[in-house]
Amino acid sequence: MTEMFSPPEPVRGRPFVKGRSGNPGGRRYGSRNKKTLAAAVLLEGESEALTRKAVELALAGDPTALRLCIERILPPCRERPVKFTLPPIENAADISAAMNAVTSALARGIITPGEAERIANVVDTFARAIATTKRRESAADPLQILGLSSFYETDDCSSEDGEEWDYGEADCDSD
Repeated sequence: MTEMFSPPEPVRGRPFVKGRSGNPGGRRYGSRNKKTLAAAVLLEGESEALTRKAVELALAGDPTALRLCIERILPPCRERPVKFTLPPIENAADISAAMNAVTSALARGIITPGEAERIANVVDTFARAIATTKRRESAADPLQILGLSSFYETDDCSSEDGEEWDYGEADCDSD
């Protein structure tokens, strides 16, 4: 019984191996869409005339052209600078004064609740930094705990006056 081998039929739905792209190399970096290229060719040299027409329509009262021109002239303002003086924070006692200044400015309407929240987060970051610094300063030195405060780490194997120490079978290889 001879069986005839025929090429596999194309699989509908999933023609590629699962987990592997149909184009592993991907699209070349910097390549542009064909429609974008065609539009650029059509509009080449016409940008000045189109801009002038959009401005004319905006001046005539066309709301879409007006919005387009305004969006290009004045980009949306993301954040405004806050005119608020935060007292200097140098120690833990200054944190309450800073938070008092933030809440007072919020109550008087000088800053918005969102700005107050962001400023309070900055003050909180200062507070955590101060607390971390205090913990590091007050942390016990492990050598002090062991009673070895006068211990200095040296390489005794390479020192010349090592005869006074008894290393026994210690292996001091100096490379």
